[in-house]
Amino acid sequence: MATLYVGGRVFDGEKVQDGHAVLEEGGKVKRVAPAGEFAGFAGEKVDTTGGTLIPGMIDCHVHSLSGAEGNPGAAQDRLSAAQLTVRGMEFMRATLEGGITAVRDCGGKDYIEFAIRDAYNTGRFLGPTMRCSGRMICMTGGHGNRVGRVADGPEEVVKAVREQIHAGSDLIKIMATGGVMTPGVNPEDAHYSAEEMKAGITEAHRFHKCCASHAQGALGILNAVRGGIDSIEHGIFMTEECVNEMKERGVWLVPTLAAVKNILKGYDDGDRSIPDYVIEKARRVFDRHIASIKMYYKAGGRIAMGTDAGTPHNKHGENARELEFMCEIGISTRDSLFFATASAADLVRLADQGRIKEGNSADFVLCDGDALADIKRAARKENHRLVVKRGIVAKDNRAAFAAAAVRVAAE
Repeated sequence: MATLYVGGRVFDGEKVQDGHAVLEEGGKVKRVAPAGEFAGFAGEKVDTTGGTLIPGMIDCHVHSLSGAEGNPGAAQDRLSAAQLTVRGMEFMRATLEGGITAVRDCGGKDYIEFAIRDAYNTGRFLGPTMRCSGRMICMTGGHGNRVGRVADGPEEVVKAVREQIHAGSDLIKIMATGGVMTPGVNPEDAHYSAEEMKAGITEAHRFHKCCASHAQGALGILNAVRGGIDSIEHGIFMTEECVNEMKERGVWLVPTLAAVKNILKGYDDGDRSIPDYVIEKARRVFDRHIASIKMYYKAGGRIAMGTDAGTPHNKHGENARELEFMCEIGISTRDSLFFATASAADLVRLADQGRIKEGNSADFVLCDGDALADIKRAARKENHRLVVKRGIVAKDNRAAFAAAAVRVAAE
């Protein structure tokens, strides 16, 4: 059965198509055309009047097994594999209901998240499309070593990459620097050498895998970029040299503004379970992180939305708030929507998602109001009338909006 979405604005992932309607059939976008072309349509209709239909959003950096506790690692260690799996499925369902129809998991535990991915991607359960990196590859004592694959030297890094590919990873995650969440490491320090980074990235690309690098300090960023990395995650201490080389090579920046922001908010709200070293580093990097993102945006570099969901107080299901955080630092509403849809789809290599166009998966969010005028319409799930995945309604809040409209009319 076909469904026609008609009446309101359409943002197709790149541009607004006012006066257009979208026809869905069999879980795919069958037609996008001026509304007048569908004058005789007699099938099911979704009235989008007063709203904005956008592509399902894509979060390019989540940790599906982490629960956003003050100390997610400690909480995770108390759970069995079965408990982590069930909880992870709950997190990803909440993510979908929050308007995120695809995610890229940038580090799980013992490949448990692969079972969740496969259950959703095969359609056995309704959830976001998932791409998973498997174990993060890091140096001895490096960022992520608690659950990552520790490897030292080019040959061992190559072996670690091969292990992830053999396990079924969709992409490779390599830790170029220290980070905020690991004790005893400095975010500014380069961990892997340029030679080690290049060896790992080259091996991943040889087997057609995209590469993401946790990279916060400038030298580590440059080591990753010069090694051929596809995306820099966080990019906290970027310099003009980093910006220029990243832009020249077409490297994506995945900003994850939500990560540091939510750590500090959680602490300010009274959570003392967040380790002191995490708070110290989060405070130290906060302003510099924003400055780096603004620098890359102003330069016209590629950006894709990512949140680091699962880190302290960075909740699954609230992922879309990242759009609001981007706009708060000067990114336009149109660009934030583009970074969360079409640009993100290009990075994650989801050719049939991120854009409302004929032949693509019918992944939509119907926002109440004009999302191009007010980013909160897309960024806050309470403003979503409808979330659709492959033509199937995942979250339907239309009745609440209709009731609110009746109350307003009666006043």
